Amino acid sequence: MNQIIIVSGLPRSGTSMMMKMLEAGGVPVLADHVRTADEDNPKGYYEFERVKQLKTDQSWLLEAGGKVVKMVSMLLYDLPAQYQYKIIFMRRKISEIIASQKKMLARSGKQTTPEEDREVAELFEQHLVNMQSWLTKQTNISVMYFWYHEILSNPKDNIVKINQFFDNKLDTVAMSQVVDKALYRNKIN
Repeated sequence: MNQIIIVSGLPRSGTSMMMKMLEAGGVPVLADHVRTADEDNPKGYYEFERVKQLKTDQSWLLEAGGKVVKMVSMLLYDLPAQYQYKIIFMRRKISEIIASQKKMLARSGKQTTPEEDREVAELFEQHLVNMQSWLTKQTNISVMYFWYHEILSNPKDNIVKINQFFDNKLDTVAMSQVVDKALYRNKIN
């Protein structure tokens, strides 16, 4: 079986953009498109609902070899050890993630307090420290980290690195054409 390719990270960290880039580069996508494009992700979410049940249903992994699937980082701990994984882990400034989530919640009529935002930010920071430590200990996982803002500000160099991670088999021209700087709407300096 081919490696299972995963795009992961915290919510609102650029995982959908990376999915679109890999799809353009020629990597088959495992997504069901149940969650359709909207104002928060106008180019689509690239989700596969069965990923959410990874702890109890791993049968879908049999069809995932050689394909890319999107998975929030909290679920990576549930990956069964008998498979080989190649992970692109998206990073984004926590303040931008919180701002993006606040806008999403506001559109659905929900608000968060500054205290709640700080608590979530602290949880996210600790999760990332724990996750990075855990990933370094997994012998069946190869991982590369990419920052959302760096891909948007310097797509060419980052696409070269992504392509190298995929043994120089991607269509880098097509990948560069899907990077949309206009979608960087929650930029915080």
